[in-house]
Amino acid sequence: MKLSWKVVAFMLFLFHSTNHISLAQQQGNDEADDEAEKQPTIPKGQEHCKGIFIWYNFISRTKEFPRLKNTIAQSWAFKSRVTILNMGTSELQAWKIFIGFQYKEILVSAKGAVLTSGVDFPAPVGNGTYLSGYPQTDLETSIDTANELDKIQVKVELRGTQFGLKPPGNPMPKTIKLANDGYKCPSPTRRKASMYVCCVKDPKLKANKTTKTKFLPRQKGDLLISYDVSQAYKNNYLAQVTIENRHPLGRLDHWNLTWEWMRGEFINSLKGAYVRKVDISGCLNGKVGEYYGDMDFSKVLNCEKKPILFDLPPEKADHAQMGKIPFCCRNGTLLPETMDSTKSKSAFVIEVFKIPPDLNRTTIYPPHKWKIVGDLNPDYRCGAPIRVEPAQSPDPTGVEAVKYAIASWQIVCNISRPTKDNSRCCVTFSAYYNKSAIPCDTCACGCEDTAKCNPNKPAMLLPPEALLVPFENRSVKAKAWAQIQHFKVPKPLPCGDNCGVSINWHVSSDYKQGWAARLTLFNWKSIDFENWFTAVQFKKAGSGYERMFSFNATLLKELNNTIFIQGIEGMNYLIGKKNGSDPENDPDVPGKQQSVVTFKKSGKTWPDIAKGDGFPTRVLFNGEECALPSRIPVSTGIRFSVSLSLLFLCKFVSFLLIQCLN
Repeated sequence: MKLSWKVVAFMLFLFHSTNHISLAQQQGNDEADDEAEKQPTIPKGQEHCKGIFIWYNFISRTKEFPRLKNTIAQSWAFKSRVTILNMGTSELQAWKIFIGFQYKEILVSAKGAVLTSGVDFPAPVGNGTYLSGYPQTDLETSIDTANELDKIQVKVELRGTQFGLKPPGNPMPKTIKLANDGYKCPSPTRRKASMYVCCVKDPKLKANKTTKTKFLPRQKGDLLISYDVSQAYKNNYLAQVTIENRHPLGRLDHWNLTWEWMRGEFINSLKGAYVRKVDISGCLNGKVGEYYGDMDFSKVLNCEKKPILFDLPPEKADHAQMGKIPFCCRNGTLLPETMDSTKSKSAFVIEVFKIPPDLNRTTIYPPHKWKIVGDLNPDYRCGAPIRVEPAQSPDPTGVEAVKYAIASWQIVCNISRPTKDNSRCCVTFSAYYNKSAIPCDTCACGCEDTAKCNPNKPAMLLPPEALLVPFENRSVKAKAWAQIQHFKVPKPLPCGDNCGVSINWHVSSDYKQGWAARLTLFNWKSIDFENWFTAVQFKKAGSGYERMFSFNATLLKELNNTIFIQGIEGMNYLIGKKNGSDPENDPDVPGKQQSVVTFKKSGKTWPDIAKGDGFPTRVLFNGEECALPSRIPVSTGIRFSVSLSLLFLCKFVSFLLIQCLN
């Protein structure tokens, strides 16, 4: 049967129309699906949040090896997700959240964020932790982006280990909240495997009267690091790194600065500082080697992911290739402004090369996980880089103009007080009213080897002269003193303090109008301390400071009546320990400096020296807080009172005898 050409034409038209309609329907469905994907997913009833919405979701966990019967000791690998969504009308810059972990968690990774403390993964976070955004640090508003989800929302994928909770329980944190200033978060709403909270701007917080800018204002902190980009090209840029000491008692000596490159960058050159390792091995292979195939890497300075930089000595300050940077080349010394404001800043310039896909002069990412340490200085904890207003500097032409950096980031570092057994200096106490000196606590600065000593026993009391010899040479004196004073001798003997510097505070006198003490510094390290300083604080007696004889001292009333002490010219070096006159038989001799300090007794409430008011409650050396002994010398005034009574009785008996004889 033959079909007419009209029938064939009609069938072709019908097929084409049907196919066109189905394609149009499919295209419409795809567009609808795309629009649905762009809508954020939030719990029911939370659509009216007018701030920052944070949602924590526990996903899964699996038992780890080794498999244990003890539930508390068994470890579990967990996965969870945190969603941060800006549902308000203000951009959230440099977002930061707190997660109150509570099951001895160890965080292994956080895709989309970094630990605000700057520490590396894996990191113990069992007491809670702060996370900062990376690479997406800011969350724009739905209004300004036409609801572009990638700009108003970030999802952080968490992986880690937790202990102590077996299924079916879910290891949920105690709380979650936004940690940015100016926001207020209620208690989160809890579900079986999730929790969420809507944080809004605090209406009681008064905004600072500052000019509204695109970036955050510069923050305050103990140590401030600026990363200011001054020149930018397609595949490289120049940045000046400036380190400023803002703590009145903070300090760094021979600083070492490290960070982590997050996007494959490498250091081509440096001025004002140098790297500990000139290593190009990381550039020869991988993406760097592929993109810069014709580059002469022998002239490249460092290709490590985590380079370590240090300051140059003063003789390099005018070097054409290495120096000529203001505030550079001070041998890594950063003094507090209370000591010398001209030496509280350090700077260097770095040339950084980038790799794809960041080949754009405006695509610049600062390094993360900043850390800075010194020889015997405070422990600084540095946060994540925060984009701030571009730095300003005088125009190099000399005319009255201001030059702005292309981009600026700020890293805020704050001093962390040392925990038990984690100090690097310690204090000993002694007094005129007690024959024994109280040494530094056992393991005050940690104990690595405890095979032949007891790390849990308190340190043995000593004769005062024993403080002059190293710990390893004190055993004979300590045991002999214990025998004379009828003290118990523990077996094995307590471990030493293992501190590099010890400070003896000796209360030398107490009289009606005032009292006096003697301060002695001992350097048990092999290095010298130039321009050293120490600071002491008292609970009651500090305000009565009168005079120091061999050192320069200043009473800082604004710092809880802290007495700031430093050596005078010619005595500002605390030399390292030296060998004894007979090295084979004599103990090492520590570097030592000593001075006497006097105090007045004034006011309505006088300090009770015999009851311990004459001993400091806080002592610092070069910014590092020193471990105080856990006890103070006890006054033997009771024995003295008994002897006075006996003397009076003897005199009275003598008087009676004389009267009888007469």
